[in-house]
This record gives sequence, C-alpha cells and structure tokens, in this order.
Amino acid sequence: MKELELMYEGKAKKVFKTDDEDLLIVAYKDDATAFNGLKKGTIVGKGIVNNRMSNYLCKILEEKGIPTHYVEELDERRTVVKKVEIVPLEVIIRNKAAGSFSKRLGVAEGTELKCSTLEFSYKNDDLGDPLINSYMALALGLATKSHYVTSKDKIEHAAETINEELKEIFKNIGIELIDFKLEFGRYHGEIILADEISPDTCRYWDIETHDHLDKDRFRRDLGDAEGAYQEVYRRLGLDK
Repeated sequence: MKELELMYEGKAKKVFKTDDEDLLIVAYKDDATAFNGLKKGTIVGKGIVNNRMSNYLCKILEEKGIPTHYVEELDERRTVVKKVEIVPLEVIIRNKAAGSFSKRLGVAEGTELKCSTLEFSYKNDDLGDPLINSYMALALGLATKSHYVTSKDKIEHAAETINEELKEIFKNIGIELIDFKLEFGRYHGEIILADEISPDTCRYWDIETHDHLDKDRFRRDLGDAEGAYQEVYRRLGLDK
C-alpha cells in the first residue's frame, strides 16, 4: 500500500490517497478542538489512542455483523480504510443526559433516560452541525426520498446495535457510555460505519467515580485530558 498526496486535513485527522482508488490512509493527529474550532490545543498521544482504539472496536463490531470502513492498521497512527461517500448526517446516541442535550432541555447531567435517544445533525461546520430530521433532509435535497429512507433505516438499526455492543464492552471495564457520535458512508451501495469511536467522539464516565474519561476534560478545562485518554486505552488492554 503506497501513500500518495494529502487529500484532506480535518481537525483531528489527515486523509491520504493511495495507489488503490478504493482505499485511503487516515493519519490521526494530537490536535484538539472544541466549539466548532473556537478552542484549540493539543492532547499528547491522543492520535495513537484514537487510531488504535477505533480499529480495535471496529474489528469487534465487524465480528458482530456491523460493516465498517476498517481495512488494516499500518502503525500506531495510520490506518487503511475504505473510500466511502459520507452521508452528511452525524448520528448521536444518548444513554444518559449530558452536554447539549442537558442544555437544550434543562435536564441535569447524568439523568437516567427511560430509553436511549437517537438524533441526527446536518454535518456542516459553518452552521454548527444543526439538528435535522428526515423532512428537512429531503427538503434541502441532502438525499432523495428513496435512498434517504433506506439509508436512514439502516443507519438507525446499525446505531442501535452499535450502542448495545459498546455499552457492554465498556461496562466490562468499569466505564459508562453516556453518549457518542457516529458517521456513516456508502461503500459500493452498502451503508457502513465510517468514522472513529474514541474519547473524541464519545462521553465516557467511570462507573464508580463518574470521572470524565473523554474530550470533555479538554472542552471544559477539567485538566489531565491526556491521562483520561490513556486510562480508557489502558482499560481496553491496548497499552500492552
């Protein structure tokens, strides 16, 4: 696999073309941002944590029948992934009230929800990734009715399955999965998981102490973000 020119650089990753038109190489950075890029910094080692942790979880999900973009881990920061057409929706799954959910609805953080919730937001940094529903997506031409409904159904089913699998994985290492974000893409007509699962995209709380073990430590100036990322990494056994 030969790495060619840089195709795209985002807040947390660089994406490179390869000599295979069907595959890309993703390189994870230590750069950290919050509030749509208004806050910037560095979390030392987070690129390694996010890369290896995402790959580990993708392999588990693949075994459970959830298709992902994962192909091969090249080293601690770089991974070969399938080239997909990203669905312009962020999918947020919430198991407890936290973050924007608590602010919007006036619900105290940590409140147990009677059921998990699923939200869609329009993937657009300039607009702040606003919440969206299927009617809005159709009205704006983000998707045709036939493929949006099909994709939406598949995405919802996959998200619910992923949530159940991840909750169990983290529960077994003393971590509660509060909420998390997923992104999906189309690969040869199939809807597949197409982004990372990491402390950047999930809220993790220690089951006993409720300590935050995720990006909120950077976002909210709680301190020791590096230690939080490394703790999740260690509990998953990836530091060996």
